[in-house]
Amino acid sequence: RCENLVEVYFQLQQQVMAASTELGPELLPRLLERLNEVLTSLVKSSFLVEKQPPQVLKTQTKFQASVRFLLGPQLLKAATKPYMVRADMVTEKQARELELSNYSNTLSESTGEILHNMVALETNPTSVTCCANFKNVLLKKIKRCERKGSESVTEEKCAVLFSTNVTLTPSNISIHLQVLSLPIVVIVHGNQDNNAKATVLWDNAFSDIERVPFVVAERVPWEKMCDTLNLKFMAEVQTTKGLLKEHYFFLAQKIFNDHSAIPEDFQNRHVSWAQFNKEILPGRGFTFWQWFDGVLDLTKRCLKSYWSDRLIMGFISKQYVCKLLSMEPEGTFLLRFSDSEIGGVTIAYVIRGKDGET
Repeated sequence: RCENLVEVYFQLQQQVMAASTELGPELLPRLLERLNEVLTSLVKSSFLVEKQPPQVLKTQTKFQASVRFLLGPQLLKAATKPYMVRADMVTEKQARELELSNYSNTLSESTGEILHNMVALETNPTSVTCCANFKNVLLKKIKRCERKGSESVTEEKCAVLFSTNVTLTPSNISIHLQVLSLPIVVIVHGNQDNNAKATVLWDNAFSDIERVPFVVAERVPWEKMCDTLNLKFMAEVQTTKGLLKEHYFFLAQKIFNDHSAIPEDFQNRHVSWAQFNKEILPGRGFTFWQWFDGVLDLTKRCLKSYWSDRLIMGFISKQYVCKLLSMEPEGTFLLRFSDSEIGGVTIAYVIRGKDGET
């Protein structure tokens, strides 16, 4: 526990001061300086984002967030007035510079204008917590930075930087606390939401915990993508029935545009960000993710119970549908997700002519 480590620190400090005569004028300052460095590092690491801002954030829209100072109840109890925490938007470049400086640098300029961005860091005596709750925050505008290559605005990642200055008691050390939120994609219109969600999903699923902000792989194993699509589907639709092997096979054929392969052929393949949400599917006007997100929305709104009861084939090709239904009695029907329409469902059914032909 952080509190126990701080107690150990103060005990060590007392022991060092008690032995100051024996340590001498050269060793004593060095030991005290090193102790202060350890305390500062510990204190900085206990300043955390408790409630993350929305990762797709629309300008002129209110949002909530909160930060927590784990050592606040112990170290700030003698403060005469509450410290204020500030929220600022930072670019990926600024986030990287802060990370590389181990958060010792301070922010020079905010990349966007946030209203109501100063909140008191308050201690709750009942729960013994020290938090700053941003309840009525609004991103008024965003200043776009230079993008890399063909990068669109919905691929541009930024973050909210929470910062404050505190003076610790009884040591009287002043420390600048800073912590970054998860990556955020800022949009100005609802029609950007779909592509922004793709950027966030890719970053959350495939980034390393320890990384330079906000670096993420350009290509990932198809099996990892399958796990991600499955978790996203179950979470979004709110169902315990996930995707099956035959569903993955259909999705692989679609994203790789390969209808001649067998399921095993896709096991060792890698899928790129471009295949996921930059390249338009052959003969269509949308990307793989835009199509898949439409399926999520359709299933969540209209077909949740049918999917959960396994009454929908869903992810299946038109050719395989014909094969399945060819020997079935007249009137047999099957529901699948439309290939040509985002968020559409196609009903295939069996009719036989007078000559008995299906």
